[in-house]
Amino acid sequence: MSTSDSDDAGLRSFLADPAHLTLDLRTATARCVKALGLRHAVVYLVDLQQRHLVPQTAVAPSVPVDGSQAGWAYRTQSLRVEESGTGGGITAWFPLLDGAERLGALALCETALTASSLTRGRALASLLAVVITSKRLYEDSFVRRTRTERMTLPAEMLRALLPPRTIGNGNVVSTAVLEPAYEIGGDAFDHALTETTLHVAVLDAMGHDLASGLTTTVSLAACRNARRTGADLPELVRGVDEALSSWLPDKFCTSVIAQLDLVTGVLRWANCGHPAPILIRDQRLVIDAMERDADPPMGMPSLLSPHARRTHEISLEPGDRVLMYTDGVVEARTREAKLLGLGRFADYVIRATAGGELAPESLRRLIHSILAMQEGRLRDDATLLMFEWRPPS
Repeated sequence: MSTSDSDDAGLRSFLADPAHLTLDLRTATARCVKALGLRHAVVYLVDLQQRHLVPQTAVAPSVPVDGSQAGWAYRTQSLRVEESGTGGGITAWFPLLDGAERLGALALCETALTASSLTRGRALASLLAVVITSKRLYEDSFVRRTRTERMTLPAEMLRALLPPRTIGNGNVVSTAVLEPAYEIGGDAFDHALTETTLHVAVLDAMGHDLASGLTTTVSLAACRNARRTGADLPELVRGVDEALSSWLPDKFCTSVIAQLDLVTGVLRWANCGHPAPILIRDQRLVIDAMERDADPPMGMPSLLSPHARRTHEISLEPGDRVLMYTDGVVEARTREAKLLGLGRFADYVIRATAGGELAPESLRRLIHSILAMQEGRLRDDATLLMFEWRPPS
């Protein structure tokens, strides 16, 4: 039997044993490494703010996302290789990906790398990403190891409802960030895919307390409930209006809710008292491309208005990026205590998206630039969601 057949047999045996489904990540990783005939591997997951890669299966220091080979693998979603710091040999860093979502990086330590060991390393990274995605839904150890601060109750409530940070398929990728990561009160985002449509939403309930979080929670649930019954955009927005009016009549929520046709690139959206989205084409801002008069916020105010909700439409071109945000972004203050404003924010967007990076990395750099200007602290919630339409040629 060849070495390749032997390795395959070991992995098949591991996967066929139902006991592997209940193994903790450290044990599962060790057994997968042995089954694949590899030497040693360590799983690193990114922290909540995407600044550090934190080891999960070994005692080791965290690795910065910026300025390291491991971070390069995470940022670019590509393989990086370096000499091992101790004991000789080579370390190959593989990105850990759940679809379009960046989870972290896998360090594979070998005496020497061959085409076979690299292929098995990629297989190991893919398998462990599935294991991590499954287990982190119910194992708090993942959450505890990737947090650097204590989270407030409103933030804990909203974080539990948020979808993955990044989703995508062969036609589109959508990615979002939310700060302050441990103290959010009324901001949230949502994105989801069907075979033909990307659904996205950015929401902002007034205030920064548990009541604001409840308002956003009801809005988010109503949005999903309508979407999952096949509601069209006007019907979906009306469903959120009615839910807030029924359950929280004294509360309201601003939002942009949009639907992108993945085949044609037609984007339809409703603006409920929210800042207008920004269109980025060929790494430049298309001024006022999505600037429209906003409708009232979602909730009782809209039901009292004599005017019906409006739906807007625009046709995207392949490679276009649309950036949605909450007002906490442009209301951030510079080091000179001046409001960031839409003009300076636009400049940050241009610089963050001009390097040809993947959309998730562009957004990570953008929010870190804004936080650096604020010395790490924002006065209000700031949510950014960006999606890129990239249909096959």
